[in-house]
Amino acid sequence: MCPDTLGGTTPSSESTQAAAQPQLSGNQASNGNPKRPISDRLEANLSQLEEIFAKNSDIVFRHWSYGPDLQHTACSVYYETLMQGEIINYMKTSLQDLVTHEVGPGITITPEHVRSFFEHNGVSEKKAELLEDLDQAVDQITSGNIAIFFNQWNKALTYRSLTIESRPISEPANESVVQGPRESTVENLQKNIGLLRVRLNTPKFKTVSLTGGGETKTRVIYGYVEGAADPEMLKDFESRITKISETEILETSYIEQLIEDSTWSPFPQHRYTERPDTAVAALLDGKIVILVQGTGSILLCPGLFTEFFQSSEDYYQRTVYSSMIRFLRMIAFALALTLPSIYIALSTFHTELIPTVLLLAVIDTREGIPLPAFFEALVMEFFFELLREAGVRLPKAVGATVSIVGALVVGEAAINAGIASPIMVIIVALTGIASFTIPQYNIAIALRILRFPLMVSASVMGGFGIMIVFLLILLHLCKLRSLGQPYLTPLAPLRMKEFRDVLVRAPLKTLLKHPRKHTPKG
Repeated sequence: MCPDTLGGTTPSSESTQAAAQPQLSGNQASNGNPKRPISDRLEANLSQLEEIFAKNSDIVFRHWSYGPDLQHTACSVYYETLMQGEIINYMKTSLQDLVTHEVGPGITITPEHVRSFFEHNGVSEKKAELLEDLDQAVDQITSGNIAIFFNQWNKALTYRSLTIESRPISEPANESVVQGPRESTVENLQKNIGLLRVRLNTPKFKTVSLTGGGETKTRVIYGYVEGAADPEMLKDFESRITKISETEILETSYIEQLIEDSTWSPFPQHRYTERPDTAVAALLDGKIVILVQGTGSILLCPGLFTEFFQSSEDYYQRTVYSSMIRFLRMIAFALALTLPSIYIALSTFHTELIPTVLLLAVIDTREGIPLPAFFEALVMEFFFELLREAGVRLPKAVGATVSIVGALVVGEAAINAGIASPIMVIIVALTGIASFTIPQYNIAIALRILRFPLMVSASVMGGFGIMIVFLLILLHLCKLRSLGQPYLTPLAPLRMKEFRDVLVRAPLKTLLKHPRKHTPKG
């Protein structure tokens, strides 16, 4: 071998676990341009590639010779930032072995010899592919593959060799449990699919690979269990997911917004999880899962209203305890949504409904407060939301401290300054705590949004205003759909058989009798 590097250096051979990037054959030419066939002149191909990859400091053109007496020339093109050094060395030595052992000295090697050799003798789980279109070769290079161009051959050999460092599989950060599996998904798409397959040992688990549009060309995989997923729902989903071919995809939430039924609804229509066991349970329940390269969360479609109150730990605890926790979450949901507005309505319009002793205590705490109950609640909610966002955005080492200390300091200062009453500080604190008990973060965001219209209506019309807004929310929920499925299922339409996993969690021996419809949801 006579390697000679042009435009880069040999990448260092850092020991990492190779994350193989499956190839998507038959890609169209980049940006819809006509196909450019690969020339049988190596110089012509390299001239075009150098123009395409101009000003890319990490692109490498490695010239080398092979064959009897090294009379054949070739060039490997790859991004050194996406490559593993051992793969490059293996390619060159393998071609020399092909000449020496497989074909024999003095015999002209054909592309078929090369491809056959790599398919039978190449690294396991990797596969070589011959391409005739230059744009397809460019796509393979930008995807982290190596492309080899041969002089006097009008084909290029591409080989999967993407190697990117990723964080190891660890405990979920946002879905921690006391009892149950502690594996979490990571930003590596192949690892995430493997975590699902190791729990779902059936060929009925189908996975379909797609590629996003634009410049990112992000790889997306959606999966479902054949026979469990509703065919009509699956057909509807597949008609929507095709939009990604026209859109830049950077994260799973991009896909959620592309396929959701109601863009302006405050309620999320799909769920997220970073737990493989939750995703597998959803698959068995007929859901569709979506995974995106570079994202550590899985999108579960469709997401129904009652499912946002369920946690994977519900199925790892005893029935009585799990059912009690579900009731607690529903009470917390009601408190997080209506507690400030109920206080405003009672203290402003319906004081006769408050017991006399309690009313006197409330009046005593509000003595000297210059703001009406509505503006008092509005100011305290605003400051609480500021503290919540500050705690999320700050580094973890100081975020929790700032949230707790900030809440104590601001609350105490507001009381001492006469801006807010102690009872209002308690109301706002209980509202925030109640919203934290809901397992799914995105449904809690809907509560934070809807809380303010309820407060406004309570300050204008009291309890009657709360009732009006509540009915409007209920009508919206009844109308809302997720992938064509009624959002309030099984409450509306009413399906009594599925109530065994809504308000209470029935024993598993009852739930598992009907695996297609009643498999535990995560």
